Amino acid sequence: MSEEKNFIEGALPETMGVLGGGRMGAGIAHAFLVSGSNVTVVERDEDSAAAAYERVAESVDKSIARGAVNEPREQILGRFKTSTQYADFAPAQLVIEAVPELWDLKLTSLKAVEAVIGQDAVLASNTSSLSVSGLAEELARPQNFLGLHFFNPVPASTLIEVVIGKQTNEQLVDAARGWVQGLGKTAVVVNDAPGFASSRLGVAIALEAMRMVEEGVASAEDIDNAMVLGYKHPTGPLKTTDIVGLDVRLGIAEYLHETLGDRFAPPQILKDLVAEGKLGRKTGQGFYTW
Repeated sequence: MSEEKNFIEGALPETMGVLGGGRMGAGIAHAFLVSGSNVTVVERDEDSAAAAYERVAESVDKSIARGAVNEPREQILGRFKTSTQYADFAPAQLVIEAVPELWDLKLTSLKAVEAVIGQDAVLASNTSSLSVSGLAEELARPQNFLGLHFFNPVPASTLIEVVIGKQTNEQLVDAARGWVQGLGKTAVVVNDAPGFASSRLGVAIALEAMRMVEEGVASAEDIDNAMVLGYKHPTGPLKTTDIVGLDVRLGIAEYLHETLGDRFAPPQILKDLVAEGKLGRKTGQGFYTW
């Protein structure tokens, strides 16, 4: 890390990579791309890579259309490529993993990336709840690893949670703060703990809102309106759950239940909706009809 002076000063990496080009991965790629970095997204197959390219290109087009980006489209996309080969991460100074929230998948993916990047390169996970320290224990260079938890939708969100593992290099934390600032966002730095700060609080509110629906206290719309109008939340906890994905929220709740106790036990209504395939916005039905 000491040789990477530009990282310590907080400059954005000239070359970075994202593993996984779904909604979150594409959003992360977009953030670095429009801020000036060269970006490579690696996906599992050619079709997924092509879809990731389209997601990022569409996001860039939207940023240009609303005046958030002044650089020509061709110039921005000239810094972007997709691939199916981990080896294409080799030049990257930073790689962010953004695969689904499954421990074995994340660990396998992180190890594969670490094997091809440089000794001084930084590896980060976009995990929203899994233990950064636990993942780091399985890596060859745990001091070069941390959590960078982005929020959906990435282009509009102003928050990134920087999660410090037990072995994370202190200088890397300073560098990460600089990267977040370079992306035009704000860093919240937290020590590794189940659910960190954002997921732990967000899920706690959402689970209680689900129990209120289950108990017939109020409708989903009225519960959300209470939080939007009374507490100035941009969206209510149930609509947010639909946007995030009920399956994602269930996975986080189950992990927090296991690590923090019964206060995070997922309500039956959440388990039932997921079992019925009603996962929120991505399937057209959750607590709301989309």
